[in-house]
Amino acid sequence: MASTSTTLLPLLFFARFTGLLVAALVVFWALAFKSSFIPHSGSPENFIYSVLHPLFMVIGLILISGEAILVHRWLPGSKGLKKSVHLCLQGVALGSGIFGIWTKFHGEDGIVANFYSLHSWMGLICMSLFAAQWLMGFMSFWHRGEVRRARIRVLPWHIFLGLFTYGLAVATAETGLLEKLTFLQTKRNLSKRCPESMLVNGLGLGLALLSGLVILNAVSPKYQSLQTKPVYAY
Repeated sequence: MASTSTTLLPLLFFARFTGLLVAALVVFWALAFKSSFIPHSGSPENFIYSVLHPLFMVIGLILISGEAILVHRWLPGSKGLKKSVHLCLQGVALGSGIFGIWTKFHGEDGIVANFYSLHSWMGLICMSLFAAQWLMGFMSFWHRGEVRRARIRVLPWHIFLGLFTYGLAVATAETGLLEKLTFLQTKRNLSKRCPESMLVNGLGLGLALLSGLVILNAVSPKYQSLQTKPVYAY
């Protein structure tokens, strides 16, 4: 079996490095600036939910789903192994996203009060597409020998929608960061040039860079030997 192309190794390295940087920034934000996540009621339970939301949506959804996309580029072994690992990682990402949304809607204001902004609307669309994608992949994984031609036709759309959903998840996170930072600057008089503002802006730039690297890895030509089967073969 052909190994990963050496031209993809730097892209994989920078994608992983950027992912670790993004994870470090969101964890540091949650730990070092706890006052920014304190709800109006001051309830410890609601505070925990407020902190868990960005952690699960960024680390659980975006980073893990990005790693699931990269699996096809670096993991050695058969296509079946790669598909199973990809499916499992995407399942973890889906579960993290669902729990992350639940933490937000579980707050003191309830579902309706939190479902008003572009961020919340994009989040609902993103998670609906993500769940549909995962369900389609799950059904395809357990019915590998059936309707082969139909699956070959569907695969390019599955890839396109997967990358689109990943990009949408990053865009949704960016709108969430903007919404949070705007709230802090207008309601809690957070300075526009304070360390927390710089950290949130840096987190947003890191997410944008990460999405570009992951998608570039996914669409870059993969080295194949003469014996390698076509990419759309099952």
